[in-house]
Amino acid sequence: MNQPSLFIDFKNVTVVTGGHVVLDSLSIQIPDGDHIAILGPNGSGKSSFIKTLVREYYPVYSESGTVFQTWGKTRWDVFELRSQIGYVSQDLELSFRQNITGREVILSGFFSSIGLFFHSITKEMEKKADEMCAFLEITHLQDRLFTEMSSGEARRFLIGRALVHDPRILILDEPSNSLDLHALHMLRKTMRKIAGKKVIILVTHSLPDIIPEINRVVLFKGGRIFSDGPKDQILTDTKISSVFEVPVRIRLDDGFYYATGY
Repeated sequence: MNQPSLFIDFKNVTVVTGGHVVLDSLSIQIPDGDHIAILGPNGSGKSSFIKTLVREYYPVYSESGTVFQTWGKTRWDVFELRSQIGYVSQDLELSFRQNITGREVILSGFFSSIGLFFHSITKEMEKKADEMCAFLEITHLQDRLFTEMSSGEARRFLIGRALVHDPRILILDEPSNSLDLHALHMLRKTMRKIAGKKVIILVTHSLPDIIPEINRVVLFKGGRIFSDGPKDQILTDTKISSVFEVPVRIRLDDGFYYATGY
């Protein structure tokens, strides 16, 4: 039987930035096609892992040998790699705090730019932007200025920007930060729709962000992988209490996990 191809194959990956070890001898494999959640407290190495994945960070030399491959390749044209990965982060949202419309935010995804300048927009791009707005249920908001949107509305346009060029993977880095209950509901609804079409890599410290379609969870702590496996074996009282260093009780409700008692 053929083994599934690997999206990520890291072995003994150590990353140092600002004189601090942010990833410590990290080893992980992620098969192509797997939805996965990266969970852990702030400062645990989650975002550093994603920055290493997209080649913002690079590992240091290891005498014991390092494997550092994405889709089977160690060397990448970084722009080619990033064209295959949609990435949404809070830093990106802050970069777009200017007077451009939601539709322009989505169209800028074709150029990996912060807004539109002298870019040539084709009819095919316009059609794709229309399709993305319809898919994300934001057509009625597309002419609104980005600076006048709620955080939840803005987040959905950034997801549209990340998806408009049809990447293989969508990475969502702490997507639920600063969202109210309605916006959280819409975000999770959006994530579940996307999971039927694209592979999602979710980075979060919030258990309810982990939609039912995600079956594998990797816990990070102190720049290392604390635990990795099927969701029902990882999201337990003992493991979540240990990784967050606070006593919790885990509750499952309609496919979503919640932490209580802290």
